[in-house]
Amino acid sequence: MSPPRRDTNQRPGGAGWHNASRLAGLVLCVALLASASHTVCAFTVTIAAAAPKTVYLQVGVGGFTGNYNAGGTPGNNATVNKESVAVAAAAVGNATAQAMATDSTVGASSYDGFAFCNVPAQLYIGGFYRTTTAGGGSVNVTATVPAALVDAGGDTLSFARISWTTGGNGPTGSTSTQPFPAGVFAAGAVQTVGAIAQNQWAESCWTFSYGNTTIPAAGTYTGRVLYTLTAP
Repeated sequence: MSPPRRDTNQRPGGAGWHNASRLAGLVLCVALLASASHTVCAFTVTIAAAAPKTVYLQVGVGGFTGNYNAGGTPGNNATVNKESVAVAAAAVGNATAQAMATDSTVGASSYDGFAFCNVPAQLYIGGFYRTTTAGGGSVNVTATVPAALVDAGGDTLSFARISWTTGGNGPTGSTSTQPFPAGVFAAGAVQTVGAIAQNQWAESCWTFSYGNTTIPAAGTYTGRVLYTLTAP
């Protein structure tokens, strides 16, 4: 069965969060002991200005009730999703990137329910920035990244060994410019990982991988990245 067509009509959504900051966490895990290809599409759509001023950010599982284009409402969700990979002992440090998988079960857009991401290979990221008037501003999504992933024995792996590509299913309503582009974690830093224009819904699908270029001690290394969307 084909996924439903994307509805790009500009419709106001229901009442959302009045505060101008949203946070979402993601745990990344590498256990040291093939990836599918996807169509590279993005999705952005203009939404109608409406009161109250609202921002919403979803990384993996979100808290939306219904879909935005049908008057749905955003809410909080305390779920912290995990990206993980188990590297076989014989492959450790062979410089072949290892595809990571998410434990999120959410691949559908919270905008219209379209089957946008392919789980567990891809992680959904999306949200909106709505103001009460028209304008040309934008807001950034940032990631607060620890310096390293750590195992039970205190051994470390730099977060810079984890990168991601970006894409999503299309073609209806898709665009070529990704609001959340491909990148690599900046270890021990706060980095910008995407932007949402004023009165816009934006979403992408991330595919994470572990660089696998070193031979660390065997173990399970974990760390948590915090994503933030803040509007003035």
